Amino acid sequence: MKQIISEQFERIRQRAVWSWAGFAHVYQTEHSLKQWLVCNAFFAILACILPLDAATRGMLLMGGVFVLAMECVNTAIERIVDDISLEKRDLAKQAKDCGSAAVAVTAIGVGVGWLTALIELM
Repeated sequence: MKQIISEQFERIRQRAVWSWAGFAHVYQTEHSLKQWLVCNAFFAILACILPLDAATRGMLLMGGVFVLAMECVNTAIERIVDDISLEKRDLAKQAKDCGSAAVAVTAIGVGVGWLTALIELM
């Protein structure tokens, strides 16, 4: 039993290392992630200052983190497409555009959440 628990902790540790390496790569190579991090920091402070209930605050903060996750997914799509070929292809452009759209749609969703929360405060 002790060995099974030890193996599971090692798997969790490895996944954390790989995940951090992926996030670090996106941070180092994608300026847009840095922009989203600045936005998230600003809105996290705002969420903590405003008199929001815990559920609303949590959903807004989670939405910001979700935008970061989608930026990582978008970067993964870009890397896969570029790894296959750097040649200009319609399907490659469509895949990259769809990844970018995923980030935009997520950000719009978070923006709608913020608007709803701010209107509720008025």
